[in-house]
Amino acid sequence: MEEESVADREARAYQSVSEAEDFAQLKHRFKAFVLPWTIAFMAWYLLYVACNNWARDFMKTEVIGNVNVALVFGLLQFVSTFVIAALYGRYANRKLDPLAAGLNAKFKRERRR
Repeated sequence: MEEESVADREARAYQSVSEAEDFAQLKHRFKAFVLPWTIAFMAWYLLYVACNNWARDFMKTEVIGNVNVALVFGLLQFVSTFVIAALYGRYANRKLDPLAAGLNAKFKRERRR
């Protein structure tokens, strides 16, 4: 009888993990965070671009001294990027990492069989 190769064991282990309910839950939770935040960020970015193209008088409005609305919007693009990254980090630590750790352990167990 021929012994199962490492690649075959890993393929079987991956198949087992990918069919697990936790894997489906992990994908769902990931999409539930990423999709709305991606849409929100893209809408915010496109608003910035649209205002720079078609609302130039508004973007030239001075807020404080020589600081205008365009500069504030530009800086808020960076701020929003870091805020979303921080929110994702917290979300992943609470909702994704525990599931991923369990699936990783399952993969390792299945691979050894």
